[in-house]
Amino acid sequence: MKDKNSIIKIAKQTIKMESEAILNLANLITDDFAEAIEVIYKSKGRVIITGIGKSAIIANKIVATLNSTGTPAIFMHAADAIHGDLGLILKDDIVICISKSGNTPEIKVLVPLIKSSKNKIIAITGNINSFLGQQADFILNAFVEKEACPNNLAPTTSTTAQLVIGDALAVCLLELRGFSSNDFAKYHPGGALGKKLYLRVQDISSVNQKPKVYPDTTIKNVIVEITEKMLGVTAVIENNKIIGIITDGDLRRMLSKVDDFSKLSARDIMSPNPKRIKNNAMAVDALEIMETNEISQLLVEEDGNYAGVVHLHDLIKEGII
Repeated sequence: MKDKNSIIKIAKQTIKMESEAILNLANLITDDFAEAIEVIYKSKGRVIITGIGKSAIIANKIVATLNSTGTPAIFMHAADAIHGDLGLILKDDIVICISKSGNTPEIKVLVPLIKSSKNKIIAITGNINSFLGQQADFILNAFVEKEACPNNLAPTTSTTAQLVIGDALAVCLLELRGFSSNDFAKYHPGGALGKKLYLRVQDISSVNQKPKVYPDTTIKNVIVEITEKMLGVTAVIENNKIIGIITDGDLRRMLSKVDDFSKLSARDIMSPNPKRIKNNAMAVDALEIMETNEISQLLVEEDGNYAGVVHLHDLIKEGII
């Protein structure tokens, strides 16, 4: 059995080997890559991505990445394609075939059938002299010198290279389409990622209570307001404008300094000109302000008027953090 040091050494060797192979891919990018991007970008059809074995799994991931970044894509298993699924390829579709060797039996059957339908073929292969490499309209070279597997058998480095080529395709197309964060949010409405892209401060603050006191409010009533509204803070307002903030920390500091606070008012202990955020700002921007200033609450404004509070716990609850 390997000891911990041996295991760590193997892990580092694997990462180093794969990272070097990926870095070398930059030297393999040719005009074919740029031309393939232009063909996909100008196409009126979809991108059909096919492969077999581990390459099929990579194809599925690339399909997901393209779909989420504005390029319609469909996965077609190479084995299923030659048993009926070939019918899903339409006239204007572009086909990307992924194969390390480029010489698998399924590829040799599939490629001529695709070519007979006049669809453009883009090859992602580690062997540009293979059957696939010779038959494709565009070759994206995914050559790796060796698999990370010690027997040089299990697809490891080669599938990582295929995945990186797919990411490069997606990012280039994303840039060409001017795909923005708002576009991204449309395709990712669920989960923490989606919330970071579409959730606004008002979506959170509107369901919170709205603690507020006035400059001459007594400390006793300030304590009551903070306690009842359960946000650990209250805004100090004048003519519905924010002029200060009082946190439960401010109250503790006050109590440690004075024995009699009966004559004190909100004005005496508030922090003037507190950090605030507009209600239509992104929730993730509120998080950034809180982290930068090491605070847990932000006062919210709408058209210059006090509109509520957003708390760090709200962002945690929504999965923004």
